[in-house]
Amino acid sequence: LARAIAAIGTSDFIPRALDYLRHVTPFGGCFLTLLDGTRPPVHIYDNVRAERRAEVVDRYLDGAYLLDPFYVHQLDRPQCAAWRLRDVAPDRFQHSSYFRQYYETIRLQDEAAVMVDLPSGKYLFYSIGRLGNDPRFSLRDIERIRKALPVFAVINRRHFADDASRPYLTDEAALARREIEAAMDRFGDGILTERERQIAILVLKGHSSKSIAARIDVSPGTVKIHRKNFYKKLAVSSQSELFHVFLRSLSLSDAA
Repeated sequence: LARAIAAIGTSDFIPRALDYLRHVTPFGGCFLTLLDGTRPPVHIYDNVRAERRAEVVDRYLDGAYLLDPFYVHQLDRPQCAAWRLRDVAPDRFQHSSYFRQYYETIRLQDEAAVMVDLPSGKYLFYSIGRLGNDPRFSLRDIERIRKALPVFAVINRRHFADDASRPYLTDEAALARREIEAAMDRFGDGILTERERQIAILVLKGHSSKSIAARIDVSPGTVKIHRKNFYKKLAVSSQSELFHVFLRSLSLSDAA
C-alpha cells in the first residue's frame, strides 16, 4: 500500500496498485478500462500476452464488451463495488460463445470486477482473473476486496483526479465508437423482427430460454420458436456461428 501511495501521479501507479490488490486477494491477469455511461470502454492497462491481444483485448474493445456481464451489470446499476463473475452472469453464460471465446481459449479460470467511481462521474473497471488450475474466487476472497475497496478507491481517485484532462479518447474517436452501440441496435436489421433481435442478443449474453422468457414475459416455448426462426434467417446453426455473425456486423459498422 505504501508503494502504491508513493506511485500516485506516476507511470508506476497501476502496477503498484495491483500489487496491493494482489496482497489482499491473489490473482494473475488484469485488464483495466474506463467506463463513461453508455460510451465504449476506454483501454487504460492490461497484462495480456502479446500473442493474445488481438483476440482478447482488441475484439473486446471493438464491440464484444456489449456482451460482458460486468459491463451490462455496471451499466444497469453503476456503483463502486466488487463482484465475482457468478454474482452477475446470466444463468447459461458458461455455455455462451462469449464465454468460450474469452475464458476457455485463454484458460481463464475465473474473473472478478472491481469498480471505482471517479470524481468526474466515470468508473474504473478493474477486471482481474485467475488462470489455469487456480481456484475460483470465493466469497471470502471478494469480501477481502470489499473491505479494502475504500482505500483502493481513494488512491485511484487521487491518481486519476484529473482524468477529464487526460487524452483517453478524442471526440472524433468517441463518436465513431458510439456507432458500435447503434450497430447492436441494428443487428439483423432488415432480416430479424425486433423481438427476434432482442432474443438473439439475450442468447449471446448467455441467457437460457427460461431466463429470456422471464425477462420479456413470454413462454419458453415462444422463445425457442423465435430462436429457430432467427437461426434460419441468419443462416446459422449454432450459437458460435451467431456470435461470429454478431462480431462481423460490428466490424462492418465500424468500417463504414
